[in-house]
Amino acid sequence: MFRWKRRGLWAAGLVLALALAGCGGGSAGPTSTGPGPGGQGAQAPGAPAASGDVTLTVALSADPPKLDPHLSTAAVDRLVMNNIYDKLVDLDENLKVVPELATEWQISPDGTVYTFKLRQGVKFHDGTEFNAEVVKFNFDRMLDPALNSPRRNEISMVKEVRVVDPYTVEIHLKNPFTPFLGILTDRAGMMVSPAAVQQYGDLLEHPVGTGPFKFASRTKGDSITLVRNEDYWQEGLPKASKVVYKVITDGNVAVANLQSGTVDILETRTIPDKLLPQLRQNPNLTVSVTPGLGHMGIWLNVTQPPFDNKWLRKAVDAAIDRETLVRVVFGEAATPAGSPFPPADPYHDGYLPKRDLSKAREYLARGGKPDGFSFTLSIGTGPEPEQVATVIQSMLAEVGIQVNIQKLEFGKLLDDLDNLRHQAGLLGWSGRAEADQNIYDFHYTNGGVNQSGYSNPELDQLLDRSRVVTGEERKEVFRQVMAILREDVPYVYLYYPANKLAYRNNVVGLVNHPDGMIRLENVTKR
Repeated sequence: MFRWKRRGLWAAGLVLALALAGCGGGSAGPTSTGPGPGGQGAQAPGAPAASGDVTLTVALSADPPKLDPHLSTAAVDRLVMNNIYDKLVDLDENLKVVPELATEWQISPDGTVYTFKLRQGVKFHDGTEFNAEVVKFNFDRMLDPALNSPRRNEISMVKEVRVVDPYTVEIHLKNPFTPFLGILTDRAGMMVSPAAVQQYGDLLEHPVGTGPFKFASRTKGDSITLVRNEDYWQEGLPKASKVVYKVITDGNVAVANLQSGTVDILETRTIPDKLLPQLRQNPNLTVSVTPGLGHMGIWLNVTQPPFDNKWLRKAVDAAIDRETLVRVVFGEAATPAGSPFPPADPYHDGYLPKRDLSKAREYLARGGKPDGFSFTLSIGTGPEPEQVATVIQSMLAEVGIQVNIQKLEFGKLLDDLDNLRHQAGLLGWSGRAEADQNIYDFHYTNGGVNQSGYSNPELDQLLDRSRVVTGEERKEVFRQVMAILREDVPYVYLYYPANKLAYRNNVVGLVNHPDGMIRLENVTKR
């Protein structure tokens, strides 16, 4: 199960690399079947697209826990929120930062002041106006310690936000911050309605943005319904009149619903990898598999036994055969991982831990447990996390480490890990184009998603430095960061998942974005 959130710009070469490099085992690049260029569901010239009363039904692998972008930490939240909230800036399908609510921006020569010109005539779903005061409100809210927002660390470099005029805002930073624009392409850039916050306190169950679709209703554990924002600032959008997100935690059931036509779209987490060949053979479906940005692994809680013992953490890490894990469970849909930076990332260093049982036994002895030990591994529901956990359980058993698998509802899993009520937790990250968002908050002391409880002042200093340097110097800083993390092992990196989409052939306009988010404003049906 992934915390595909949470949680920039890569170098220009990365864009090319994403287009050319494959993420699936042995795959040389994106694979697809079905209509449209590259299997992306692009509408053929002259093909009629339905207008008016069109409902898109999308399967979700879990019930989104929090629909407030300033409080959310789960990727499944983002899948919904990307269609409710607009951001100051967004990423296009080539990972280029593009305007959204901000039409243009300038950066001061010293890199500490970002001036944004804002789009005029935009209204929130509650009818209130979007303007510079709203931007200031959103940043002040995220930075307010009382809210305890996971975004606070992401934008901790913000010193103040100044309203220049109704549609111009200056964001002043404490120091130059390389990842800032990239961070604003995700939840930190999503603008919420101040009036709605005043009314509800939080927007967990009452999301109000300026996006193409408005929140209509929710049945917990079953579905979320959005309806067209008739006053959307992009003329002619959205093309569909309604979006229904169906919570289907069993991938086999999700596939059956797609094949029967009950569901229109499946995204990565609802598609069992073993069923990809079956989906490709269905003439009524389009399948797309492309490189992703995320990683998957195991959080080890260093604040309590047994993983307050570094040597036991290292023993777990050494006993896992990542290549076998990927081959058995995922095939083409993942590659083995040794860091938070996927192969196309310029900071990917090619390191892949090799299974070494003699080393694992040595670490057990140094940790005072020569005969092994036991621990509980918390996982989400569904066949994929269970398959991964079972393979790991078998591998660790060879050196006397007993793994007790505990299956939890996704919201409960997140809550336990957020509050360090676990021994170990299988949880991934959907990845971001900006490297900072793949590592900083995860391992910085008291980071917003530091679910190991790990704290290392030397690492903190390096991570802070990575935010102000560029080029080869930044690459060297990340090399030092990874050397520390590989020695201390607060997190066991397992694999890099690919992005998968499967959808009915009558769905047009759907693009498989590298960030794994499904943007629906241009999507409709023939």
